[in-house]
Amino acid sequence: MNNILVIGSGVMGNGIAELLSINGIKTTITDTSVKSLNQSKEKILFSLNSLVNKSKITNRQKNIALENIDFKEKIDQKMNNLDLVIEAATEDFNIKKEIFSTVEKKISPDCILASNTSSISISKMASQLKFPERFIGMHFFNPATIMKLVEIVKGQKTSTETCNKILEFTKRIGKIGVISKDYPGFISNRILMPMINEAIEALRQNVAGVEEIDSVMKLGMAHPMGPLKLADLIGLDVCKSILEVLRDGFNDDKYNPSKLLVKMVNEGKLGRKTKQGFYNYNIDKNN
Repeated sequence: MNNILVIGSGVMGNGIAELLSINGIKTTITDTSVKSLNQSKEKILFSLNSLVNKSKITNRQKNIALENIDFKEKIDQKMNNLDLVIEAATEDFNIKKEIFSTVEKKISPDCILASNTSSISISKMASQLKFPERFIGMHFFNPATIMKLVEIVKGQKTSTETCNKILEFTKRIGKIGVISKDYPGFISNRILMPMINEAIEALRQNVAGVEEIDSVMKLGMAHPMGPLKLADLIGLDVCKSILEVLRDGFNDDKYNPSKLLVKMVNEGKLGRKTKQGFYNYNIDKNN
C-alpha cells in the first residue's frame, strides 16, 4: 500500500495523514472545505516541527513527510492508483454512507476502504456497498502519530484477506493492530465511554471537582490522563454521540449521556477544539 487517500481534514484526518507521510507513503488528504484544508497544512507543519523538537522524529523524516503529503479539495473522477482509502469524516452514519458510495465507484477493485469511526457499525456501512468484503474499520487514536493502537474492526462480510492486509499495513506504519468484532463501541469505547460518563455524573452530583476527579484516576488508577481531560481531548460532542450509539445499539439506558454532558454540548462547550470544556484552554495552556 503505497498510495493512500485520507478523507477529512479534522483532528484525526490530519493525524492519520501525517503518520502515513512520515512513513514514506504517498498520502493525499481531501476535504470539501478549502479553509479546513489550509488549516490542515498549517497544523500538520506545526505538528511535524513539534515532533522534531521533541526528538520523536528526525528532520529527515519531517522532510520525507512534507514530500509525501498532498492536499486536494476535490476527489478526482478516477482513482485507480489508490491502494487504500481511509475515511475520517464527522461521526455521522449518513455522511459516511454518502462518502463511501461515491468513492467506491471511482476506485479499482483491489482498493480497500476503511473507516476511522469510533463507534458506528462497520457491517451497517458495508451493507450500502457493492463490495462489502473490502470494507473494514481502522480506528486510530489521538494523537495518531504517537498512540500505538489501531483498533481493527471486522464487519460481517469483511474478507480475511482484507483483514490480513490491514494488519500487515498497521505493522508497517509502526502501530499495533487489535482486532475487534463489530459490536457497538467495539472494544475501546464500550469500556472507556461509560467510565467517562460516570466521571461526568460524579461532577454533576458534586461528589468532587474536575481536578479532584482527574487526580484520583491518575494517581490512584495510574491513568496517564484523567477522564474529564480525556473527554475534552476527544470532544464532548463525540463522547455524547458514542454514548448514544451504545445506548441505541444495546437498547440499554445505562449508556444514556449524563445530563451535564448534554448541557455542555448544547452550550457549545466541546473541549479543546472550542477552548472550553471541563477545563478552560484560553486561560491555562498546561491543560
